[in-house]
Amino acid sequence: MNKDQETVGIILAGGRGERAKPITLKSADYIRSKALIPFVGRSLIEWVLEACREQGIRRFYVVTHGLENRDQIKLLLGHGERYGVEISYSRSRFDRYNVGSAGATLHNLEQWDLQCRALVLPVDSLFEFDLGAMTAAHEARDALVTVASVARTAQEIAAKYGVMRTGADGLVQGFVEKPHTAELHELFPSTAKNPAATLPTNAGMYLVDCGRLRLLAREPELFRQSHQRLDWGGDLLPWLVERGHPVAAHAIGRLGDLGNVPDYLDTVQLVLNGAYEQMNRLMAAPDQEGAGTRRWIHPSSLGTKDDLTGTTLAQKLDEGTVVIGPGVRIGRDVEIGYGVRLEHADIGDGAEIREGATLVRSAVGESAVIGAYADVSDSYVGPMAEVHSDRGRPARLENHAAIGDGAVLWPGLRFSGITVYPRLRVPALTGVPARTELRNSDDILRWA
Repeated sequence: MNKDQETVGIILAGGRGERAKPITLKSADYIRSKALIPFVGRSLIEWVLEACREQGIRRFYVVTHGLENRDQIKLLLGHGERYGVEISYSRSRFDRYNVGSAGATLHNLEQWDLQCRALVLPVDSLFEFDLGAMTAAHEARDALVTVASVARTAQEIAAKYGVMRTGADGLVQGFVEKPHTAELHELFPSTAKNPAATLPTNAGMYLVDCGRLRLLAREPELFRQSHQRLDWGGDLLPWLVERGHPVAAHAIGRLGDLGNVPDYLDTVQLVLNGAYEQMNRLMAAPDQEGAGTRRWIHPSSLGTKDDLTGTTLAQKLDEGTVVIGPGVRIGRDVEIGYGVRLEHADIGDGAEIREGATLVRSAVGESAVIGAYADVSDSYVGPMAEVHSDRGRPARLENHAAIGDGAVLWPGLRFSGITVYPRLRVPALTGVPARTELRNSDDILRWA
């Protein structure tokens, strides 16, 4: 294929992942790249590569930022040899210009001398899309940029998603950036009359004509903005539409936002329940499916004995002394104790779930330990974290509690919506308000 006629992938992976803390922290002062967030057995960026490669993209360009971010991603992906693709990275000298997603894109289009089409997408979202259909819509409208859109209700949109005004021709006529409910009802009266009414929202993925966009980027006004701050949704797209450049909207199937803990957990659950057709194709087939049960259990975990009864998970499942409900994935070498109940849960390699523990709608990282009789719901427990618990002092995590890598929680602790930063040792605190972040020992002492 002529390189000017192919579609390449541009992955925006340079963000700091502030909203997703503590998932994006390896320690209090060491950021894990958003690209490397663990997600149902792999890193996010690996799923992004696989989803695009399945639809024919073979060349990728990754926009990184800073030493840690760049080195972490490059160490994982290399130049794409393992994945059967070709990967190039933004140069470190462009980091100072990577001020905003669109600015980073424009500067690197020049560096990479791209004239073809490019699919530009962030690394902290999961997309259900058909590239062929998106390309056909892009070409039919002779669009400079085609924006992937997802239909959402006013309740879903309020203060979270940008809304697009579109015409009958499928071209965007204007943008409303993250409107509040009152503004939505005023601008789109149908949403006030019918709560189920939907509007097209910007999904954050764009199919662009690189050559035409590069020419526009040389205009003095846009050139100046790209050296200051230029985001796709809030800056570049409105600028293009206001000046009459064709920006189209194309509906895609689904978008999973992985940029914060609640949305991360919701997306994990949807994937494990089979709501993402593309992920269904990319993931290994479930070991059991049908009659309300959909689960993956690695054979090594079926054969792993717990240290209390000495029986394997396979034996406990036969006996009915462990209950594994729908939407569960259990990785390699996981130890599951007697009396454990799991539903809609993702369990990383090497984790230990002690006797009597319950996990529902939650994710547990590699080598983490969930203590005996712990009750974990709607929560995230990071790699190598330890939630100590026993029958007399059961630990409880709920309402989007998030425990960072290597943190240690003592028995009897009850956290609702609390964030614990990596490697902290937390006693059995009580009365800590929801949404509190425990970032260091001083924060712990404040509530001790």
